[in-house]
Amino acid sequence: MKTGAAILMGVWLWHSQVLAVCPVWSAARANEEISRLQRQITQWDDAYWKEGVSAIEDGVYDQLHARLLQWQHCFADDAPPSLTLPAPGGTLPHPVAHTGVQKLADKRAVQQWMREHNNLWVQPKVDGVAVTLKYQQGKLTQAISRGDGLKGEDWTQKVKQIPAVPQTVLGALANSVLQGEIFLQQEGHIQQKMGGMNARSKVAGLLMRKGNVSDLSSLGIFIWAWPDGPQTMSERVNELSAAGFTLTKAFTLPADNVESVDRARTHWWTSALPFVTDGVVVRMDKEPASRQWLPGQGSWLVAWKYPPVAQVAEVTAIQFTVGKSGKVAVVATLAPVMLDDKRVQRVNIGSVSRWKEWDIAPGDQILVSLAGQGIPRIDDVVWRSSERTKPLPPENRFNSLTCFFASASCQEQFISRLVWVGSDAVLKLDGVGEAGWRALHQQHHFEHIFSWLTLTQEQIQRTPGFAKAKSEQVWHQFNLVRKQPFIRWILALGIPLPLAALNASGDRSWSQLSGRTESYWQQLPAVGPRRARQVMAWLNNAEVKQLSHWLAAQRIESFIP
Repeated sequence: MKTGAAILMGVWLWHSQVLAVCPVWSAARANEEISRLQRQITQWDDAYWKEGVSAIEDGVYDQLHARLLQWQHCFADDAPPSLTLPAPGGTLPHPVAHTGVQKLADKRAVQQWMREHNNLWVQPKVDGVAVTLKYQQGKLTQAISRGDGLKGEDWTQKVKQIPAVPQTVLGALANSVLQGEIFLQQEGHIQQKMGGMNARSKVAGLLMRKGNVSDLSSLGIFIWAWPDGPQTMSERVNELSAAGFTLTKAFTLPADNVESVDRARTHWWTSALPFVTDGVVVRMDKEPASRQWLPGQGSWLVAWKYPPVAQVAEVTAIQFTVGKSGKVAVVATLAPVMLDDKRVQRVNIGSVSRWKEWDIAPGDQILVSLAGQGIPRIDDVVWRSSERTKPLPPENRFNSLTCFFASASCQEQFISRLVWVGSDAVLKLDGVGEAGWRALHQQHHFEHIFSWLTLTQEQIQRTPGFAKAKSEQVWHQFNLVRKQPFIRWILALGIPLPLAALNASGDRSWSQLSGRTESYWQQLPAVGPRRARQVMAWLNNAEVKQLSHWLAAQRIESFIP
């Protein structure tokens, strides 16, 4: 599918993504970026078509091809002429043309299409390479690659070595033309968890490689069309199954409505299958005569693809955040992409050193997927911009004992401390969040991480983003928090101890805690010499002591001497 069909795929991807925003480039920059990506795609196509080797995963190739089309559309007047890509066709004419399949974006589009068609069936969209099989007098006489839909390569000798492809057939199939997908056989493949596994390129590599290929026994066949065959789908799948093409019957279901299609799609996406899939195909029971079949003209079938496991996203900026412990983290902001049902605009890169290893700059194209609990992650950098302008990270002078008090240089760590203080694990101040803390600090110029305790309800209500009802709720929480147990207050102060050790200590006041020795701390669970030294440094920190005195002055009971 590397060129002709990839262009159709590219158009579909481009229109279906929210990321199709034109880059802000000069004419010279646009020319440079488009030329570089054109040359790279040409090299990939050459390797694929001439050597049967795929240097890039299928999904990444499709999305970068879509990105190239987007850029060419954005800079039509300034873009270099499109390079002539290797033709996906061949010299051997198909007895019946391959139509291809129109791809619909979502359930609503499928439902609309189904309203205008009847007697429908749904099949998995098996991910492999398309082929024509021609039988004459009961024997397999030709196998032709899809090519451009009208002509393809002669794969007869290779396909005859695939055990899964029947070499002889009887009855109505004895003189027939079949269209289907040669795929890489899998055992218990779950598409949702395992993705595409580059199956398409692996199959193409086996079939296009010169000489004998011992791995052809790993290939299977799924027949999805029998031009001019029996009139009904039931007849077609029964005869195919009897001839040895058993998968078609097993994976062809009636589609009475869009809900039945949705159920089949979800089931095949989440269940163990013998092949890789990338969606479903909905097709009519009755098909036109084969003489009407032309590339791009298959009006009797449509595809509804699965959401990509990973998306290529453009990095728009690099930002730095400072956590409550002073660690600097790097975040890439992205042109928005959809992963599953999540709109992803940011992805955490990690530490500054990790960012330097990745070598990510604004304008780069990165592959993003969802890790556990739906958290976006970077899988790879798939294309680097020609311009490598990167921001400078903040100076490395923050640590777990800095920024209890506000200052211009402490802005980010100070906000991180406020977010920590209000979190469920600490003082549980619901309804504030990072945006709320920023607004309160900007309006009232907090001196330190507990300054909010002195705010009145009127002051909170005057803060942008805090309506009357919300300000009453927040003020009420700020007052109730005074009753929180001691252990939560010292967590808010950032004591470097695990919760198990704090519970084991049994300390219920500042005077008890501050009187402990280093040797005492070492006796607690999960506390070694290093952690014990950290606790003593925290207890002796001037800002921590100052805050403990301030909390005592605010009549927080466990801090009163």
